[in-house]
Amino acid sequence: MTNPQNLFDDAVLADPWAFYAERHAAGIKIEELPDQNMFIVYGYDLCLQAATRPAEFSSEFGGHMDPSDQEIDAIMAEGWKFENTLLTVDAPLHTRNRKLVNLAFSMRRVNAIEQDMREKAIALIDAFSESGECEFAHAFAIPLPVAMIAQQIGLEDDTARVKRWSDSGVDRFSQKVSRERQLECARELVEYQHYMMDLIEQRRAKPTDDLLTDLVEARVDDETPLSDAEVMSMMHQFMVAGNETTTSTLTGALLELIGNEEQMAHAVSAAGGKDPRRLMNLVEEALRFESPAAGMWRIAAQDTQLGDMSIPKGATVHLRYAAANRDPAVFEDPDSFNIDRKNAKAHLSFGKGPHVCVGNMLSRKEMLVAFDELLSRLTNFEVADRDGIEILRNVLLRGVTRLPIRFRPI
Repeated sequence: MTNPQNLFDDAVLADPWAFYAERHAAGIKIEELPDQNMFIVYGYDLCLQAATRPAEFSSEFGGHMDPSDQEIDAIMAEGWKFENTLLTVDAPLHTRNRKLVNLAFSMRRVNAIEQDMREKAIALIDAFSESGECEFAHAFAIPLPVAMIAQQIGLEDDTARVKRWSDSGVDRFSQKVSRERQLECARELVEYQHYMMDLIEQRRAKPTDDLLTDLVEARVDDETPLSDAEVMSMMHQFMVAGNETTTSTLTGALLELIGNEEQMAHAVSAAGGKDPRRLMNLVEEALRFESPAAGMWRIAAQDTQLGDMSIPKGATVHLRYAAANRDPAVFEDPDSFNIDRKNAKAHLSFGKGPHVCVGNMLSRKEMLVAFDELLSRLTNFEVADRDGIEILRNVLLRGVTRLPIRFRPI
């Protein structure tokens, strides 16, 4: 059996499914890494418990993932103190954050930009459809969600910059990059902060119809409005989460459909507005199967118990959502991709509890629109170069980052 400490090895991060299957087959729902004061949670039920017990399993892990570093601190001093918000805070601050953000990240806003999503998806497809081949991630799966989040933060004319800043945010906490890249990420965060501060001031002086304006103007009775530093922090989280998970799910799902003729036929039969409910279930199954947010950290806020493990206060707890989403106790035949799976939506890919991903509605809508347009406009998909497929190796995130394909336009 694989050494449990190899979970974070590059090879396992790229292709973890056999590793998870080993854990499940052995009945290992949670295991301790004593030399790291860390517990890794694989079981669905225990991941769900920990995610919904915030008083015991704290989300205030920002300092643990971003330790003090003199050289990086000097770079960061050229910007603003990076406020912990949403992802890395607990109640009552998290409760206040969510109240204010929910006003901006509403279903009303998501529905309002659906037509823009559809028009962008069609324009991207039109740009490469006649060629009969493309590298799918960079031709479609990256630019669609990046364009949507860029539009909402006032950067619709500079999506390349949004992607660069997003990538630096991912790499900053990946624990898999070089020292040189760590310093570069710090410099790019400061660059982002200065740019965003200018936009915040512009929105305060002249509001527009976008997410940034909504955050700047968000007001809830008896709650202090968001500070500029909080808005910057939240927009940075939205920028990263608003494209990485969507990109990974789109590329991974298309790869699975290409490899399964029957599932592809089912998906095509639902596209073009024929069966939105079935197509939405494809999205949910893709989220379960690909698990783009592979794991998340928690810190034990007190001595506690999870499953058969006693967890001491201060220990790091890693909730491995990707393993939970392949738990055979919850998902029948978990390693098969089935767009008609009845409980696909039970996945933990957006988390659960108070920290469930605030942008999940936007991501789901983008993927629904993407598959609806792709599968009704292109056919005969195949992988053009198996050796050209690339996988992101990251402790928290996983996904196909390069997918060369061939197809025929309809």
